[in-house]
Amino acid sequence: MARSISERVQVWLFKAVTGVLFVLFRLLSPRRSALLSRNKLPPVGNPALLRSATQLAKKIRRKEVSSVEAVQAYIDRIQEVNPLLNALVKDRFDAALQEAAQADRLINGKPGEQEEEEEAALEERLPLLGVPLSVKESFALQGMPLSIGLVSRKGIVSTADCPAVALLRRAGAIPLGVTNLPVLCMWFESHNRLYGVTNNPYDLGRTPGGSSGGEASLIAAAGSVVGVGSDIGGSIRMPSFFNGIFGHKPTPGVVSLDDTYPRCTGREMEYNSIGPLCRYAEDLLPMLRIMAGPNVGMLSLNTKVDLQKLRFFTVPHNSGCIMMSPVSKELFDVQKKVVERLEADLGVEVREVRFPELRYSFQIWDTYMGLPDKEGKPPRAFTELLGEPGRPVRPLWELLKWTVGKSQHTMAALVLVLLSYVCRPFKPSSDFIQREKEKLQRELEELLGADGVFLYPSHPRVAPEHHHPLFRPFDFGYTGIFNILGLPVTQCPLGLGEEGLPLGVQVVAGKMQDHLSLEVALYLEKTFGGWRDPGTKK
Repeated sequence: MARSISERVQVWLFKAVTGVLFVLFRLLSPRRSALLSRNKLPPVGNPALLRSATQLAKKIRRKEVSSVEAVQAYIDRIQEVNPLLNALVKDRFDAALQEAAQADRLINGKPGEQEEEEEAALEERLPLLGVPLSVKESFALQGMPLSIGLVSRKGIVSTADCPAVALLRRAGAIPLGVTNLPVLCMWFESHNRLYGVTNNPYDLGRTPGGSSGGEASLIAAAGSVVGVGSDIGGSIRMPSFFNGIFGHKPTPGVVSLDDTYPRCTGREMEYNSIGPLCRYAEDLLPMLRIMAGPNVGMLSLNTKVDLQKLRFFTVPHNSGCIMMSPVSKELFDVQKKVVERLEADLGVEVREVRFPELRYSFQIWDTYMGLPDKEGKPPRAFTELLGEPGRPVRPLWELLKWTVGKSQHTMAALVLVLLSYVCRPFKPSSDFIQREKEKLQRELEELLGADGVFLYPSHPRVAPEHHHPLFRPFDFGYTGIFNILGLPVTQCPLGLGEEGLPLGVQVVAGKMQDHLSLEVALYLEKTFGGWRDPGTKK
């Protein structure tokens, strides 16, 4: 009973604080321009933009299209849509075209009897040769900014590539530039004082999510075909859901986190993952295989999966958390439709299961993110990170500065800091939360084994309007819980809903069983149509 009262007090305080701040925000923020509200994203006109990375690479190897033509097509598309989206924040178009020309020179040998063998060898060595790629700004990409959305880091430029990007470039991919994100990657709206706010291509007045929101927005708008993001609380999966594309959070430890920012402290390394965002499901597995590099042997990516032999489960909601929004009817219904199609098409039984511990999803995430590492060092405080390279920020002072337009930080960043102070006295017992987490971990691992997957909502509602996440900051618990549990998850688009906004579902597998959820993604793309052109959405 005491816990229930504590939770209710915490929620009441949160609503009071965010209610006041949101009213203040609406009064003092400039209104969205009428021009922006009337603009609609132009439809994709160039057929070259409608190929998966896998298909595009094959055509480039076969000299049916040149890499220069492909890269130029994406540059043209970015120049067409980015003024509306503000997704790409720094381009490297000239360098990309030069690298594309080099890729074409590599391919343009004399035809002969060995051509098929040479093509196969080229595919093995350079599977993404000549294919355009976008990169989240928090990843080190040589010559590109590495601000993580902080005004104080303006001017910091990467001198080398992080391992994930280096492996993709070594496989032949060509980066077009870096994309927007929230401050320190710690919010599910891609907005900062350095680059501004990024828009959702299906509705420019809505958020593309975060923290990989610039990536997801650009890919969904056909400004890129594949990209890379990081995920410590849903930062790949929420943007992928809001923008109607595929996103995969791998099993932690598979893809190197080196030279990605902000650097992990405390136990954050255990919960953070780097993975691919793609318009087409067939690109997920090859992207993950490349990004895993020397760790690829940890996974069974070459194992053939027979969907009819998998055990399927569905978890329709989080068992009723008062801090998180309930799942909307249209998302509840579309997940039910997935169940019906699986049973009808594959002849499998999809068993509905529920886990009461999921009602503590946010508290579990929050508790474990605050735990010290093995040496007893706690994670760095958000106020300290915001103040780099100087002293930690003073939230009330920054809030006062924000009201007169003098703060270098967004309202979302300040709300996160304030909530950490307001809610601290009312947090549930750490021992209680850890017991709930361990119980949930055991139950899910026993349920899934090596041949089970389950469906779970990607978020309680479709992409919200800009800044509305301030009202419901804990809704990322639908994704964040799987970071703490260390399970691989694939977000899959399921068409468009009543408002023309993307629907989707998470497919969760057991540890190191990434290949299972990736195979289900291929099935769901075929069954529900996958990505839809936001310029022609119906």
